[in-house]
Amino acid sequence: MKNWVDKLLLFFCCFTVYLCDPLFQAGVVPVIVAAAFSGLFSYFEEEKTRAALAGAFILWSVFLPGLAVFLPLVFYDMLFNRFRALCLLGFIPAAALWQSAKFTTGAFTALLFLLALWIQYRTAALERLHARYDEMRDSAKEMELLLKKQNSGLMEKQDYEINIATLNERNRIARDIHDNVGHLLSSSILQVGALLAVNRDEAVREGLLTVKDTLTSAMNSIRSSVHGLYDDSIDLYAQVRKLTDGFAFCPLSFDYDFHTNPEQKLKYALIAIVKEALSNIIRHSSATAASVTFREHPALYQLIIADNGAVKGYDPENGIGLKNIADRVSSFHGICNISTENGFQIFISVPKEREYT
Repeated sequence: MKNWVDKLLLFFCCFTVYLCDPLFQAGVVPVIVAAAFSGLFSYFEEEKTRAALAGAFILWSVFLPGLAVFLPLVFYDMLFNRFRALCLLGFIPAAALWQSAKFTTGAFTALLFLLALWIQYRTAALERLHARYDEMRDSAKEMELLLKKQNSGLMEKQDYEINIATLNERNRIARDIHDNVGHLLSSSILQVGALLAVNRDEAVREGLLTVKDTLTSAMNSIRSSVHGLYDDSIDLYAQVRKLTDGFAFCPLSFDYDFHTNPEQKLKYALIAIVKEALSNIIRHSSATAASVTFREHPALYQLIIADNGAVKGYDPENGIGLKNIADRVSSFHGICNISTENGFQIFISVPKEREYT
């Protein structure tokens, strides 16, 4: 937009000088040619094309002297072009103009050359300034996005550490309740049982039986609470993440998409399965990439462990590790499928809300 404004200013200045010299008798052809070439300079951005247009304009101005008045337009367009040496050829028809036209026409044309130089230099400086501003703005935006990403990572790490601390505290509380309160209740139940064994008074026995039932109910309630706390204290994601982070055999991707908390036995089984599968990759695979994926569906949990290694001598009947994996899955009424078409893949599906044996 700035180039169009600059060129319009130069064009009207050249047009004014052109009209003030009676030598040209206000011929319309040089004006039309100058306007056309000026538009073509703005339309074509390739430097070679612009150089060809400049050469044609300069050559034409030799035979059409009125065009020499509009040479500052060519000077403006070619000043920072790598073919700017063509501008020197423009002084040939300009010199002829200064000899044949009025002094004022030659003087004003020379001033227009200087004006074109100044305007182009100023416009180029502004464009460099705008480019620098855009670069700084983009850098600031990238820095802002990077800081947001780092801040998000710090928040996730903080949440993860808080979650680990919470789970460890739950584990400690569960252990203390089990070791202290549970032990005292067990002792109390045994003592009441001993009293029942030696006491023959029916009234006293009835009271002791009530106390024993109350203590037993309290013991069962505490045992249930302790198991609940201990189940929650096992972070499946953290445990599997620790395994994947420590896997250095080949690049390993980890995708965890469990939204609910599986029960304790299933957590232990899934951790053991991932550990066994990663161990098999290290010992038996030539893989260059592997993946561990946890997916939760409305009715089941799914675990997929895959690698791109070549399958050699695969024998599902004699693989102890694979048999252990299949047995673990079977104990949860799940399904374990193994595919060897594109590398080695283990697909495990375990249903929800079942009484596991």
